[in-house]
Amino acid sequence: MSNSNAKKKRLKLLRQHGKDVTLSRGSVSFSTHERKTKTKLEALEKMDKKYKKQFLD
Repeated sequence: MSNSNAKKKRLKLLRQHGKDVTLSRGSVSFSTHERKTKTKLEALEKMDKKYKKQFLD
């Protein structure tokens, strides 16, 4: 398989400057499987609450 453009840039930095940018990433402090998108109803309720005060007339 071919390398991605980002990986090519990382390898070039490693070759030229000896800098491994993967070490500066740090640890992952959040879990991606817990995140979820809002449902349509939740999004509509948020918009209703956001603009509710403008149209009370």
